[in-house]
Amino acid sequence: MRGLLTAVIFIMAITICTPIFAEPWTVAVDANLTLTQNAYSDNWAGGETGTISWASNVNTLAEKQLHTMVNNKNTLKLGFGQTYSQDKETKEWSDAVKSTDLIDFESLFRFTLGAIVDPFIGDRIETQFYDDSDPDNGRIINPVHFTESAGIAKVLLKQEKREWTARFGFGLRQHLNRDVLEVATNTRETKITNDGGLIFVTDFTTPLAQERITFTSRLSVFEALFYSESEALVGLPNEDYWKSPDVDWENTFTANITKYLMVNLYTQLLYDKEVDTGMRFKETLSLGLTFKII
Repeated sequence: MRGLLTAVIFIMAITICTPIFAEPWTVAVDANLTLTQNAYSDNWAGGETGTISWASNVNTLAEKQLHTMVNNKNTLKLGFGQTYSQDKETKEWSDAVKSTDLIDFESLFRFTLGAIVDPFIGDRIETQFYDDSDPDNGRIINPVHFTESAGIAKVLLKQEKREWTARFGFGLRQHLNRDVLEVATNTRETKITNDGGLIFVTDFTTPLAQERITFTSRLSVFEALFYSESEALVGLPNEDYWKSPDVDWENTFTANITKYLMVNLYTQLLYDKEVDTGMRFKETLSLGLTFKII
């Protein structure tokens, strides 16, 4: 299904989007690098240890009105960071531990027919650079989440630097996890699960404080209607967990102190009952160098 839907997207893009407008792509690239370092003398009291942390994030946008009836918007988020800690007794440095790791690409085709709402079709891929969850088997680009969606979209607000969009429809998801260890047989196999249901996504971006601060918010809700592993869960305490909605709410405040110096506050609220029965929260506050192409 994923491959079929992807093929349909490209076929529609080629057949419908001709002739292509001469206007250029709207491209934006926001890259930043942060570094934190702590050091203490040998006679420092309190038990603190030296640490070095670094993180790099790249957010890109490419959007174009391909045809009077077709708008294409592509977003790519990349993030990677590591932390090194010093043993307070031996003063030796530990191996690097990941602090962030993200690859998130989404391509959205919105058919601008001049109606109250616009039909849309989209693809999204979420993964990470390196999976170290299994100490005996590190894997590159694993696990991988695929999401295909189709439905209706609405541009609620569109200005030069302020935009608010929402879309609602049906989505299919695939989760691929390579070389998973089966303890009972001591063998490894690739596991693939599928589910499908209703999806709602809203994106909002606006400048604040005389355009020195940018606020970006994204809320995504997925309500599964079927799950490929539902029969295997019958009779277990978690047999209905997959029916609970999955929520992902991201908020980012970016303040430009100078042209190349920025402060970034990122928060993420996650709810996936199959992972944990409670809400999960992440916060990152960073000061570092930034580079923008608009």
